[in-house]
Amino acid sequence: MVSGFKTKDGKVLRNVRISNTTFIDHPESLAIGDYVFIGHFNFIEASNTISIGEGCQITNYVSITTHSSHISIRLYGRQYINEKNHIGYVKGPIKIGKYCFIGPHSLILPNTSIGNACLIHPYSKVQGEFPDFSIIAGDPAKIIGNTKEMDKKYLDEHPILRKNNIFV
Repeated sequence: MVSGFKTKDGKVLRNVRISNTTFIDHPESLAIGDYVFIGHFNFIEASNTISIGEGCQITNYVSITTHSSHISIRLYGRQYINEKNHIGYVKGPIKIGKYCFIGPHSLILPNTSIGNACLIHPYSKVQGEFPDFSIIAGDPAKIIGNTKEMDKKYLDEHPILRKNNIFV
């Protein structure tokens, strides 16, 4: 585990932890907030920009990719390498809000925006727009619940937590 992350503008985020087994492609297009944890054996491809908000936890074996060429490779076959502006090539940014949790073996695809305080179940294939507090699961991923409702019982049982919770 490597602690600390240097942003594009040179600021050092000392509370970021990223596994040395996570591969980050195009790190210059990756924006990370402080207190982010990125676990083992992840693939983060940021050629079309990825933003990961403060306090996010990305577990293990997660793929986050801002492009997908699988359709165009099938369409072009051997000519794929000789062409530009491929039909079927999908690309776009990814935004992950503050304090999200991304379960193992999940895939986050281009043109996705995940709100604050969301929870993504393991093995989910996520693409599209998801509002704050979404519990997200499935292939394709859908909203199956709300983290604010899930957290209510803990906040009711332990009111001291309300002073630290930025989402109350």
